[in-house]
Amino acid sequence: MGRFSGFGVTMKQMFKPKVTKQFPEEKSPKPPRLHGRHVLNRYEDGMEKCIGCELCAGVCPAKCIYVRGADNPTDRPVSPGERYGFVYEINYLRCIHCDLCVEACPTEAITETKLFEFSFTNREDAIYIKEQLIVDDDGRAKRQPWELWLGHEDDETSEWMRATSPSGRADYEGRVAWSGELGFGVREPEHGQTASASSPAGRSADGFADRPPGEPAPAAGDQMGRSADGFADRPPGEPAPAAGDPMSSEETP
Repeated sequence: MGRFSGFGVTMKQMFKPKVTKQFPEEKSPKPPRLHGRHVLNRYEDGMEKCIGCELCAGVCPAKCIYVRGADNPTDRPVSPGERYGFVYEINYLRCIHCDLCVEACPTEAITETKLFEFSFTNREDAIYIKEQLIVDDDGRAKRQPWELWLGHEDDETSEWMRATSPSGRADYEGRVAWSGELGFGVREPEHGQTASASSPAGRSADGFADRPPGEPAPAAGDQMGRSADGFADRPPGEPAPAAGDPMSSEETP
């Protein structure tokens, strides 16, 4: 029987409930803030959100984004600003889906879908141009032949952004601080943050490290144990170092 004992594990697993999905006809649920294939969003009136500022290209650590802005035509403006993204390209052979481009964008123009099942038969297909990235008239991502879409991957393209509150302050929960999107309008904020006196990160509501009850918050210039002039704390009455001597050249005995 010794040589058959190894089959015991196999026999036990045979009668357990199956967890395997029938891929590709059925996909496993994705995390709500999954970083997938990008889209360029449009406002509810159809105008493009991208203003060609090139911040996304500047912050990209993989140098996979190429943007060139141009002045808006006076007769038929493309975006509400003075400029718009005339050229927009993403090289997915380089992209690491870090989402820094989404963070850097001042107009919420670039966000990410939940799609990551796409492959290429040539290198040219891996470079997405603006016409492929911009959402269609329904606010949906434009499907490409080499992508596997089942229909729901672009339902919540901006969920990661809507879960981020200013400075991590939980009392901003529920406040709408984003613009509407074509086909979806103004989306609801993500819920789940708790506006308590102390956050899970060990910081109180004013952003400083937790303090005993009743202890006042540090002064405006004293976040890191420094006095208002930016130097390390000194005994009361001791003058600040000279302007050109921030590190004080006095020798310690």
